[in-house]
Amino acid sequence: MEAGIVGLPNVGKSTLFNALTMSQAAQSANYPFCTIEPNEGMVSVPDDRLRRITALIATKKVIPAALKLVDIAGIVKGASEGQGLGNKFLAHIREVDAILQVVRCFEDPDVIHVAGRVDPVSDMETIELELILADMQHLENVLPRAERAAKSTDKEARLKFEALSKCLDHLRHEKPLRTLSLSDAERDAVREFGLLTAKPILYVANVDESDVTGQGPLVQAVRAQATRSGAEVVAVCAKLEAEIAELDEADRAEMLAGAGLEEPALAVLARATYRTLGMQSYFTAGEKEVRAWTIPVGATAPQAAGVIHTDFEKKFIRGEIYSLEDLEAYKTEKEIRAHGRLRVEGKEYVMQDGDICHWLV
Repeated sequence: MEAGIVGLPNVGKSTLFNALTMSQAAQSANYPFCTIEPNEGMVSVPDDRLRRITALIATKKVIPAALKLVDIAGIVKGASEGQGLGNKFLAHIREVDAILQVVRCFEDPDVIHVAGRVDPVSDMETIELELILADMQHLENVLPRAERAAKSTDKEARLKFEALSKCLDHLRHEKPLRTLSLSDAERDAVREFGLLTAKPILYVANVDESDVTGQGPLVQAVRAQATRSGAEVVAVCAKLEAEIAELDEADRAEMLAGAGLEEPALAVLARATYRTLGMQSYFTAGEKEVRAWTIPVGATAPQAAGVIHTDFEKKFIRGEIYSLEDLEAYKTEKEIRAHGRLRVEGKEYVMQDGDICHWLV
């Protein structure tokens, strides 16, 4: 699963990306369109449950869940019409599974804002409108062919045309598709088109060092705007986080305490991105490794086993599953089994976040 970092130029996207991936890349010059090709990186998802598991199960290796992040060049007004190499950048967004929109919530006379003023709500509206216009253009191009196909007796073709028509009508009211109610069948029918505004979105309020917890009026305005589409907001001081990411563990803890933070905001952001993608983790735990495996919310036991190896899904027999709470209560798997707390689950079992599993295939 991939999340694309988007935003207007000079809002701190690349600074955030470099901090997230602990990149040592030099900072780009202070002008629009400084990133031509998207950078990609992997980032671990901090999860305290791994520490709690390894406190009771000795292991040689600990492997957290990971996310793929793509730093996409700045979008400007008119991107849907090709401004600022807009079509190329919009195509990069079409390939990701979720959008992280960085919104500037800091004043700095040395950092030029492309619109000449700091107005995060206006920035959010600009990006959203460009994505809406791009989706409209895309649908207007594909609808004639879909309409011709719908005239046949193919029920799926008819469903696709009706779903696409519903999407276009919604967009013409300047509403993103993530706010449109679609049936599962309709959603499946339009998925192949990679519609930008159908992708889940997480807003990242890039704040200055005087407002690291995001309580200032600019961030509050972002939260109010995001609430309208049911999106989450995470406040991050990208400049501070970039500095923290370069420190060793002891100095990092001291700097966090000095800033009034319990953990890097990047940890909060990674977990929020995971949720935005609709992902959750389950764990395998043994002497060789304790590992978090990424699965969609709602995945069944065979699907969860399949992320380890496709044969595990095909040959699935059953799973032995217990909770972290039971591990902490009974201390060992042997005692969990002895107290009847080890569950045997079959093919219909829907995975719960944090399950600890052994698969039988």
